[in-house]
Formats: sequence, C-alpha cells, structure tokens
Amino acid sequence: MMQNVIYLRLKPKQVVKKGQKILLSDIAWISTNDDTVKKKLSTLYLHTVTKEDQTYKVFDLFTIIKRIHTLYPEYEIESVGGSQAILVIYQPKPKVYPLYVAFIWCLLFVGAAMAIMNFHFDVSMEEVQSTLHEMISDKNENRSVLWLQIPYSIGLGLGMLLFFNHFFKKRFNEEPSPLEVEMFNYDQDLHHYVSFNENELNKEDEK
Repeated sequence: MMQNVIYLRLKPKQVVKKGQKILLSDIAWISTNDDTVKKKLSTLYLHTVTKEDQTYKVFDLFTIIKRIHTLYPEYEIESVGGSQAILVIYQPKPKVYPLYVAFIWCLLFVGAAMAIMNFHFDVSMEEVQSTLHEMISDKNENRSVLWLQIPYSIGLGLGMLLFFNHFFKKRFNEEPSPLEVEMFNYDQDLHHYVSFNENELNKEDEK
C-alpha cells in the first residue's frame, strides 16, 4: 500500500495586495496521491493581508506543517526547497512628474561626468593622449589632439553600453549585466534578512 505523503514546495516570493485572502496554493506547490486532499489543501485559508503587515509577510514551513497535521494527522509531509515563503505587499507607485525625472536625470548625468573626469585627471589621461598623439603623428604635421580624443570618448560611451548590455530596454544578448547580477545578489540578501527578521517564530524567540 502506498504511504500517504504530502509534498510541499514553498514559493519564495509572491506579490499580494492589501485585503487579499492568502490560501496555501498561493504560497506553495502541493503534490499528493489523493486529489481530494490536494484540492482541500489548495483552498486552505492562511491569512488576510492587512495594514499591519506593512511591506512583508513571512510564512514559515514549520507553522504550515503544524496546520496541515491538525487536518490530516495520518499524512506524512515532505518539504522540497526553501523553508520560508515571502509575501511582498503591493504598494501603489507614486505619480511620476516629468520635472522630477528631468532633475534626477541631470543629477545622474553630471555625477557620472564628474566621476569620469576625476578618473581621467587621476591617471593623467590628457598627458597620456598627448604623448600618444606625438608618437603617432608626423612631427611636421600640426593638428589637434582631438582626432584621438573624440574617438576615445565615443568608444567610452559604446563600451559602457556593451558593459551594461542594455540600450534603454533593448538587450544585446542573454548574458546578465553586472548591474543585474548585483541587483540579484541584493535581492537575495534582502530575502534572507526578511526571512529572519519578519518571521513570527523568530520574533517569539526574541520575546
């Protein structure tokens, strides 16, 4: 006879709205050999999102297992994957004003320009380019060093586009950019932080 087993895999992150009723199927994938049990577990009520939940709500696998055991004590529960499911409470985005966007764009543009100029000053880029200009150009030829500086500036901009692998919303290839990797690592660290600090079981231990 096949053993009664319920397999659970928590969904790592879900975006929900305030007032939404959270069912087990919203935060976990469920698998069992009894379709009736699976259907009942899918509609198992867990929580209603309220204002007190603020930005995050964490469900721990241990509390979910306890809840299922009260309904089906004869079943064995096997977990697959992570032990917490994080709900991100949707926050309406504020209205974007064109003047505010233009101000931020100018601020970032000036900041990036200052960073590049300061870097070039630190490494004496002007002297390097002047030396290259003298080495490559004919001594009798009187021309400006701009013939070298202009292509260098254009190449710098193209290099930044290739480095970040984006031109507005267009992606050049499927390889993630360094910025996307850093954002992914930040998101993972944030999940670990929220999983520990917003977990009700951990809050009970602190008390």
